[in-house]
Amino acid sequence: MTAAASSIVFDDIFSINAIDKEGKKFDRVSRLYAHSKNYDMDLTLDYNVELFPLQKDQNFALALASSLAKGGAPKTEGAGDDDSERDVWRPDGKGNRGLEDEYDYVMYGKIYKFDSDSGEIVTAYISFGGLLMSLTGSSRHMTSIVLGDPIYLLMRK
Repeated sequence: MTAAASSIVFDDIFSINAIDKEGKKFDRVSRLYAHSKNYDMDLTLDYNVELFPLQKDQNFALALASSLAKGGAPKTEGAGDDDSERDVWRPDGKGNRGLEDEYDYVMYGKIYKFDSDSGEIVTAYISFGGLLMSLTGSSRHMTSIVLGDPIYLLMRK
């Protein structure tokens, strides 16, 4: 992968098994259930259907990143420069573009819970301002996902 790999903590292709299988509760939000092709992971995700319409049996790429900066999170040690503190997604007039340009749908949230019922299999729970996500699978594929850390979800078809 490119230099962007340093900020991406998880990346896989998912195939949608079902959408709203427990019924639709909100007009603009659906819950998808998907399974990954490479890492054998299960995903449940709430998403905005108006911004990113999806259908059953459709494939999409999903990445989780610690920063939108292509080279990883900016270093803040001894930072006296205001530009180092600026969020990547804000236009800075210098032509700097982040990971968001490579994806169709982006959300920002926080990892709020980890479950490890059967040793090797773990579930990470992430909240994106009320839209929830759970990712279940082998712990070796989620070693960089840390409880309490902020995270970006990036998706593309």
